[in-house]
Amino acid sequence: MSQTNTAEQHATTVPELNEQVEAAHRAFLVARDVPPTERKNWLYAIADALDAAAGTLIPIADEESHLGETRLTGELKRTSFQLRLLADDAASGEPLDLIIDHADGEWGMGPRPDLRRMSEPVGVVGVFGASNFPFAFSVIGGDSASALAAGCSVVHKGHEAHPKLAAATAKIVVDALAGAGAPDGLFGLVTGFDAGTALVEHPLVQAVGFTGSTRGGRALFDRIAARPEPIPFYGELGSTNPVFVAPQAWKARSADIVSGFLGSVSMGVGQFCTKPGLLIVPAGSDLPALLEGADVDRRLGAMLTPRLEDGFLGALHEMRDRQGVSVIAGGNGVDQLSVLQTTAEQVLDAPEILAAEMFGPATLIIEYSRDDAAIELAEALEGQLTATLQADDADDVDGLVRVLARKAGRILWNGWPTGVTVSYAQLHGGPYPATTAPATTSVGTTATRRFLRPVAYQDFPQARLPEVLRDSAPAGLRRRVDGEWTTS
Repeated sequence: MSQTNTAEQHATTVPELNEQVEAAHRAFLVARDVPPTERKNWLYAIADALDAAAGTLIPIADEESHLGETRLTGELKRTSFQLRLLADDAASGEPLDLIIDHADGEWGMGPRPDLRRMSEPVGVVGVFGASNFPFAFSVIGGDSASALAAGCSVVHKGHEAHPKLAAATAKIVVDALAGAGAPDGLFGLVTGFDAGTALVEHPLVQAVGFTGSTRGGRALFDRIAARPEPIPFYGELGSTNPVFVAPQAWKARSADIVSGFLGSVSMGVGQFCTKPGLLIVPAGSDLPALLEGADVDRRLGAMLTPRLEDGFLGALHEMRDRQGVSVIAGGNGVDQLSVLQTTAEQVLDAPEILAAEMFGPATLIIEYSRDDAAIELAEALEGQLTATLQADDADDVDGLVRVLARKAGRILWNGWPTGVTVSYAQLHGGPYPATTAPATTSVGTTATRRFLRPVAYQDFPQARLPEVLRDSAPAGLRRRVDGEWTTS
């Protein structure tokens, strides 16, 4: 297996990065021909190794992230669960999109050749981990796991927020893959800015997954677009995740809504990509009294890194200093929630407010006095990961829902967006700038499809076809044969 850097070593040099990518490419050439049922064992081996190492990994993660044992234990469990779920789904053949059209001399537009189509892994995938989820969106988080499930190899660029954890996790992954018989070089870790830049520009890298800021993601996106051979960039960038409250719901349960909202905002010290940054409510309530009743002054703890804290304070102060925006709770520090307030009219005059993400413990409440103002605000939104409706049966929100369906990847009814379960139907994505690929998700089983590419085989003899496309394919594969879904 390829060697990983430790936290004490220097940042990966460009020649070292090139060696990692070349080793990953050699591993991919082997892995792509391994049946999904066998690759399943590789991912299970990683999951088992992570679970076994929890007592070592969680203290390192807590030291570097300040997220606490309870949160990190749950996140590690999520990570191993995700690996097994993606492995099972890949083994079923579902992500391969197997389609067979037998030759048909009577086809409606003339004789049809024998056509057989499947999705095949793209190659080496570069992955950039997130700072705010040191397990679930990091070294062997969703992007790495789904790329491996697809049959690709992975070169992961470790995040500077948790270098010791990245090195320790990568070693576990490499050792687990070796023990399961995977090809050497299938997974590797690199560190440092220069290595990250070289990773997205390397000609053997065929796709990139990224979770981070809009600014950093856009910089990588532009570099990839400028390559002689542009490749897919699956970037999760920024989102303010608005919550719209309808009049009847606000009248009936405003205190409960505010309490639930603040709990969602403050989760993880406001450092979740799905943190609701905007609460849009009918005007006329005593917001300071509602906030006081919801214990808005409770202490939240430290942010992940000084760099994130500096960025958050800059965004908070910029928002606080805008004309028409007032502070109604907190407003100065990072260990206490800051709540700002403005009106729909002010925002519609300066709609860039809706895109101003305060990544940390702060949020903005927007009051509207016209029923149609909520729809106007929704129309002014950029792409979002989530949008939430707090509404009762008597509220007429159908028009608002249709607007939000164009703006967000996931719409919630009377819930809060900070929980993103790993499942078959999950959609963690959305129009730009929430992501750079709105037709995809980074969470759930369909995340694997990002790292697969369709290939059609025409008039191939049975013995020359991939095994899953042959008439005598292994049992249990779901395939569409001559227009009808069947199981092999």
